[in-house]
Amino acid sequence: MRRIISILLENESGALSRVAGLFSARGYNIESLTVAPTDDESLSRMTIVTSGTDAIIEQITKQLNKLVDVVKLRDLTEGRHLGRELMLAKVAAVNKDQKEEIKRLVDIFRGRVIDVADSTYTLEMTGSSEKVDAFLDELSRVELIEVVRSGTLGIGRGKNALKM
Repeated sequence: MRRIISILLENESGALSRVAGLFSARGYNIESLTVAPTDDESLSRMTIVTSGTDAIIEQITKQLNKLVDVVKLRDLTEGRHLGRELMLAKVAAVNKDQKEEIKRLVDIFRGRVIDVADSTYTLEMTGSSEKVDAFLDELSRVELIEVVRSGTLGIGRGKNALKM
């Protein structure tokens, strides 16, 4: 089962390395990992997407909680939450028909064209991983030059928050 784990950890060098090391040492896979400072300069927020049985996820969270850098941890998939991903894609846009098709798909998926060059468009899409995957499937009609994805960011819904 796919899980989104959100962690507040001390904003110090080596913290990311220790978390990633925990996963690799135990043979657990990280599907995506995002990390950035929070509004509190002493803390960073890390979002890890992983998968496994309930027992494996329980083991992962117990091991993460033992790390000295981890201040607070929440498995977002245990409650109501939102997950979003950012994708940038560069596509070939050589002729008028291709350009119209790209614009049509971008409109349907509520994306944006963020750069136009002579023969390429750079597109931006945000949404659930499923929406981003569906957009990429539709883009298979044109030549994909490059794709960059952020991985999932997650946040609890309503008053549910990961704060100190």
